[in-house]
Amino acid sequence: MHRPFHIDIRSLPESGKDITGQESPAFFGLDANDPIQVLSPLKYELHLQKDGEDLLVSGRLEALFSLECGRCLERFEHRVDLPHYETELEIAKDGTINLTDTIREDTLVALPSYPRCEAGNVRPRQCPAEGRFEPVLETAEEEPQSAGPGVWEALNKLN
Repeated sequence: MHRPFHIDIRSLPESGKDITGQESPAFFGLDANDPIQVLSPLKYELHLQKDGEDLLVSGRLEALFSLECGRCLERFEHRVDLPHYETELEIAKDGTINLTDTIREDTLVALPSYPRCEAGNVRPRQCPAEGRFEPVLETAEEEPQSAGPGVWEALNKLN
């Protein structure tokens, strides 16, 4: 079974270790109906280094996603490219670390929180819904002048 992100710290050389490769889109575990879809494998080039009771991970992560625009609901492509990826994890008591969840989450968190067509960095485009949902500003009618003394006059008489 291929498990590149399961690291046995006991076998990690003092100088660290480099791991490179790619994981299939299924690595992200996204549902077919999710507004986020993975279009490419996750590519990684990572250096693993032990630092006391921690594992330092640095390198690059990259994957291509299809997102649903929050305005027009059309799909657009967005590439997550983390060229200076870094994380630090505490080494487990048994001397092993599973980086899978950390790498998956860090990659997904790099996606835009409110995806819009303009945020697409593969083929930038203007959102077709741009301006269609802008509020129409209406001017309020002028209120007619009150004919009577008004409520304030009545309150003043209560003294």
